[in-house]
Amino acid sequence: MHDLTGFQRDLLYVIAGKDEPHGLAVKEELETYYEKEIHHGRLYPNLDTLVDKGLVEKGQRDRRTNYYALTERGSREIEARREWEGDHLEATPSLSA
Repeated sequence: MHDLTGFQRDLLYVIAGKDEPHGLAVKEELETYYEKEIHHGRLYPNLDTLVDKGLVEKGQRDRRTNYYALTERGSREIEARREWEGDHLEATPSLSA
């Protein structure tokens, strides 16, 4: 996951938190988080990159709608990232102290 952009990592996290979301559902979730519009020209090429890397699978729900789901590799990569973040956050003194 070290070679992904922050946006691509966010895509993985959104897909992981939903049950086979379609592209527009992913887009809406990210727009809420980023508080700005996510253009199709940014969204779909990045989703395709995740598919090409074997982290996400793309399926067809109907003739017009694709869905996205994490692969086993994608799930392992998210878990490894969470462990890495946890290791670093545990070493950080509390900011509220």
